[in-house]
Amino acid sequence: MTDTILIGIDGSKAGEHAVNFAVSQAKSGNTGLVVAYVVEWSPYTFNTPEENEQRHLRRKEEIKIARERVLDPVLKSLESQGIKTLGVVRHGQVADVLLQVAKENGVGHIVVGRIGHSGIKSLLFGSVGRKLIQLAHIPVTIVP
Repeated sequence: MTDTILIGIDGSKAGEHAVNFAVSQAKSGNTGLVVAYVVEWSPYTFNTPEENEQRHLRRKEEIKIARERVLDPVLKSLESQGIKTLGVVRHGQVADVLLQVAKENGVGHIVVGRIGHSGIKSLLFGSVGRKLIQLAHIPVTIVP
């Protein structure tokens, strides 16, 4: 098991709690952090041909906005505390992307908040935390 923790954030209070928990864990040892924000995308949405043409540009813009508004402030705070941190913004299904980021970075632990910005979608399709618990091969902590 590695000494790196992946934190999934979404700009919510629950995401802040996940960051705080992971920071407390990181400070207790020589642990690095990977902070990931996933711009949610569903394969169940249907686009017109015109929307598909613009999709790549929208994706790039969404990633840029997520990085500037959500991820960069968290990274700046963590780095000011002297914590080794890597930031990642991706597009896709949240749990699937977090699992992929964990694998790519040799992460040994995933931390997410219990309730984020997903709202009614999580009631219909299941929560990110539930899916992570079912599919992850490393420990997952869901912070209230």
